[in-house]
Formats: sequence, structure tokens, C-alpha cells
Amino acid sequence: MKPAEIRTLRESFGMNQTEFGQLMNVHWTTVSGWERDVTPPSAYHEQMLQQFKKAAKLKENTDIIKGALIGAGALVALAILLEHLIPKK
Repeated sequence: MKPAEIRTLRESFGMNQTEFGQLMNVHWTTVSGWERDVTPPSAYHEQMLQQFKKAAKLKENTDIIKGALIGAGALVALAILLEHLIPKK
């Protein structure tokens, strides 16, 4: 994902770099480095970014994820994201 796309994604969730870093389990300076094209995301983080990009297409997901991150932490936010992205049988 390109640096500008990462910033746009973060902003679509209404998060600052610190909050987005918590969601991605990295320091805010890492997020800053991604957005300034100083360092690329790891393969793991790239996959997470791609999944959050899919989730960001639905406005209600951005609100759910940010609320979960603030209220309960990154693991809960990721669990909610996965629950919404995995098709129900």
C-alpha cells in the first residue's frame, strides 16, 4: 500500500497516528514512517492494512473499529473486524 493510501485509510477511521499505531500494534512513529515513505509496512502489517481498507468501505465498520479500539483495545477491534469481514454461512 502506498504511503498516501495509508494516511487516507487512517484518516477514514478518524484516527491520529497514535491510535492507528495501537490498532496496528506499532508505535506512532512507525505509522509516520509508513506515511512518509521512510519505511514500508512489514508483510504482516501490509495484510492488516489491506483488510482494514476493505472494512473502511463501509462507514459503520470505521465507527465500530474505532469505538472498540478506544473502549477495549486492538485485539477486540481486530476480532470485530474479522467478524464483519468473514461471510456468514
